[in-house]
Amino acid sequence: MKMLFAALGAACLSLSAGLALADDRPTDPQIAHIAYTAGVIDIAAAELALSKTADDDVRAFAQSMLDDHKAVNDQALELVGKLGVTPEDNPTSQALVAAADAKRAELAALDGTAFDAAYINNEVDYHAQVLAALDGLLIPSAQNAELKSLLETGYKLFQGHQQHAEHVVEALK
Repeated sequence: MKMLFAALGAACLSLSAGLALADDRPTDPQIAHIAYTAGVIDIAAAELALSKTADDDVRAFAQSMLDDHKAVNDQALELVGKLGVTPEDNPTSQALVAAADAKRAELAALDGTAFDAAYINNEVDYHAQVLAALDGLLIPSAQNAELKSLLETGYKLFQGHQQHAEHVVEALK
């Protein structure tokens, strides 16, 4: 479950247009799908940033996100296979994809400092939303004790990711 937790951590840095959450509580297979989906979205966001930015801080941030998320998603797939968990599509993961597609199109239309500011500010906003989702929905919904414990530990790591993004915002000013 540690790698599944790490994949959920990837969600902290994905594209944002609002994290829509299902009205009912997600199951552990749904949480696995949310985590993997968010990781895929983060990879795409980092790739977009790397293709558009000339800013060293933004480039370093995006590269670290790309590297981390690729490694985490590979490990998450291995783990869910080992555990015999089949990630289950759900309204939350579907909303993540729809929001990411819209945000990616918005960001792709920007260049230079306008892109950098929009990308990094989006990262900060999304971190806040994911932290709220972890605290209010995902952690309370996790049934597997190991998953729940790792999500709780990860909450602190996600705060660190948000602080990193905030630091880059300040560097851009």
